Amino acid sequence: MLIYLSLSTLTVLTVALFFLKLDALPLPAAVHAVFAVGVLPLIVGVICHFLPVLTRSAQAPRAILLAPLLLQVCGVLAVLHFLGQIDLHQLGMTAVVALIVAGVFAGWMIQRARDTLGRPHPCWRWYLAAIIFLIVATMLVPAMDTWPAMRPTLRLLHIHFNTLGFIGLTALGTVQVLLPTVVGQPDPGAAARLRNDLPLVVAGVLAVAIGAAFWLPLALAGVLLLGFPVLKAGAAWLLRYGPTTIEAPAAALLTALSGFLLLVVGGIAHALHWLEGRDALLAFIVAFLLPLLSGALSQLLPVWWHPGKHSPARQRMHDALRQGGVGRPLFFLAGGILLGMGLDAGVWLTLIGLVSLAITLWKAVLDPHPPDGSHDHGAG
Repeated sequence: MLIYLSLSTLTVLTVALFFLKLDALPLPAAVHAVFAVGVLPLIVGVICHFLPVLTRSAQAPRAILLAPLLLQVCGVLAVLHFLGQIDLHQLGMTAVVALIVAGVFAGWMIQRARDTLGRPHPCWRWYLAAIIFLIVATMLVPAMDTWPAMRPTLRLLHIHFNTLGFIGLTALGTVQVLLPTVVGQPDPGAAARLRNDLPLVVAGVLAVAIGAAFWLPLALAGVLLLGFPVLKAGAAWLLRYGPTTIEAPAAALLTALSGFLLLVVGGIAHALHWLEGRDALLAFIVAFLLPLLSGALSQLLPVWWHPGKHSPARQRMHDALRQGGVGRPLFFLAGGILLGMGLDAGVWLTLIGLVSLAITLWKAVLDPHPPDGSHDHGAG
């Protein structure tokens, strides 16, 4: 399922990007396609994968593993609403279903953490906080219909709780767990950073969201609260790993962190009406989501494709996915910055990165040289 969710997310991001640039898709429909159909189900699927590791427990039960697919169906219905195919009542029912799924998922996470022998890894709290932000953001959907006069304000809260809260917290937590594995060296300070920085990041998200909706100086303070833990983590990695961190796919994950900081600044610029909503979404997709997705896939896709013990087939897939992994995220970052500024040149840089990623994925998946002339799926 994770393979399907990864590739479907990449497809949705790519299609939404070019439909947006061609002005062929309404902005609300594009936003919900990117978030609710692509990113949201993938993130929940990734949490299903990581939480048993963080809590030293068994694989998620089948009912929980269905959560990403149920949320993706809700996302499709939301997109249909913004395309004029579903009325407000049906959208409200969709939000209720999504709330139930997210609530059950949060309950499963809490139960797994309680049942852990010893203390669970602190990253699980980042995942729980992210799901709570998702739940609050989803609760604002019917609220916008109940109080239409408050719709612009509630919409800003909804957007920031989803992007900075749900996506941002998940991304920042996952990168700190994943990067040491990518580099091949432990990071003894990661657990302490995750424990200490979560309150700062949550406060930063709340400050940016509430400030953008009500009082902009508070949002500017939130930028500082969010920026400090990100810069601290980046500095710790550079000091510990040195030049190793610029190798793929670590380069993509570090680029995604830069994209996250740009996302925070872009959110403020959008609230100040300095940045068009369409341009802000393009920058969000290209400068943050694409480097994050390409870096995570470079490390995780071989594990999902060849489950079980490490095998030659998995190693070859890792090696194949790392080709072009240093330059590609830089194309995404530069392309996202230019698109955020409304410059069409960003499309070509993004296209170079997407073509490179597509070719790399194609070569990695269609491995023509399995060991011993057979198709090794890493079961042993």
